[in-house]
Amino acid sequence: MVMATSSGLELEVPLGPRLTADEARAIFAQGEEAVVFALLQLAERWQQAEGRCASISSPATPSGMQPVHQKPPTPKRRKKPGRKAGHVGSRRLTPARIDERKTHRAECCPHCQGALQRCAGTRTRYIEDIPENITPVATEHTIHRDWCPHCKALVEPVVPDALPGNQIGNRVVVLSAWWHYGLGITIDNVVSVLNHHLQFTLSPGALPQQWFRLQEIFFPWYERIQEDALDAAVLHADETGWRVNGKGHWLWCFSYDRGTYYLIDEKRGRPVLAKFFKREFAGTLVTDFWGAYNAVVCSRRQVCMAHLLRDLKHVEQYKHPSHNWPKFAKKLRRLLHDGLRLKKRQGELASDVYVRRCEQLHTRFDTLIDTPWKDPQAKRLLKRFRRHRLHLFTFLDDPAVPADNNHGERAIRPAVIIRKNSHGNRSQRGADCQAVLMSIYRTLKQRGHDPLATITTALNKYLTTGKLPELPP
Repeated sequence: MVMATSSGLELEVPLGPRLTADEARAIFAQGEEAVVFALLQLAERWQQAEGRCASISSPATPSGMQPVHQKPPTPKRRKKPGRKAGHVGSRRLTPARIDERKTHRAECCPHCQGALQRCAGTRTRYIEDIPENITPVATEHTIHRDWCPHCKALVEPVVPDALPGNQIGNRVVVLSAWWHYGLGITIDNVVSVLNHHLQFTLSPGALPQQWFRLQEIFFPWYERIQEDALDAAVLHADETGWRVNGKGHWLWCFSYDRGTYYLIDEKRGRPVLAKFFKREFAGTLVTDFWGAYNAVVCSRRQVCMAHLLRDLKHVEQYKHPSHNWPKFAKKLRRLLHDGLRLKKRQGELASDVYVRRCEQLHTRFDTLIDTPWKDPQAKRLLKRFRRHRLHLFTFLDDPAVPADNNHGERAIRPAVIIRKNSHGNRSQRGADCQAVLMSIYRTLKQRGHDPLATITTALNKYLTTGKLPELPP
């Protein structure tokens, strides 16, 4: 039955597959309001079961509390996490240096407290730990000034342990910058670790000024990363939102197998791409379907297949396509999956067979584009396909080109984590420093170098010789 309460209408009769004819007549007997309410409840439950937007809610639900969309249930993990059974084991190696040795022997039995009969058997256990009290090293430097008869001036040697006029050593500056720009730790947490765990007293305002100086010194490495990216055979590009002084900006990411170049700008269009692509790109550019990338002059393009498959799923869940959509989506999905399966079998098939199947795939794709589909969502995708007709199956021609832009999304993920922690930058100068140092630390990690040791050594050489070493290969 339908009851009227202070919060609206409620059903006593359960609505579902077990609803009987007598219960349906009982609802109908309550009048028009009861029937409309029951139908609205059924429609809302149907949409929730399909994971769609719950646009029809009960009268007691305020409009501001209605969800924009309801996510479908998370699918189960396809495979068990971890390595497969029978893999070679891995464990921590025995320390190469023993700093202290301790001997342990029980005075009595820990269970019954009885006397023990001494034996000769022993076992060895290695434990590595960080000392409790880590004391910073304070060094007093006595710098002699001597007269140069040739230059007619007093000269003194260079102290490479710190930047000129700085009381903070190079290792602290480089380590704190690595924590902030490489690992995404906030400035407050960096200062907290230095003050409380490493016993190094420091204020939050002192670090950004040191990082700005670090950016100026290592800016040639930033430019070198850009040049190496333009020489890469396969380059992945992606962008995400960023905040500078509370205003909306964009963080661009250009990544390849040996480096990543970040760029923060207030625009998301062609002018930013013109800043990065200073010359024609001779490799393959892998991107999503964002229209600004169409202005890039490159030899080949590959658009992300994963974005396209997600777009198909999004249309089916939230866009309410027409009855013509399932046929179009089925043909397109089958075409995409056939291309991915053909890519996996490239090493198994003969070259002539592989080329013939690639040609058949392109013929099917052209037939799909030339078919006059009536569904509005299908027309939207066909317009995109005509623009990227030569960019969808580039991965079939080159084994080094992937079918998706997962590499670019993984490269931009550390920046997204930093954005969640620090909420962007407060000034354009801070954004430029963010892009430079984040690119350097990310590139050093991709190339297998220790960022702390590499940058500290390069900084000492720069202060001693006045010339910055080349970016490590």
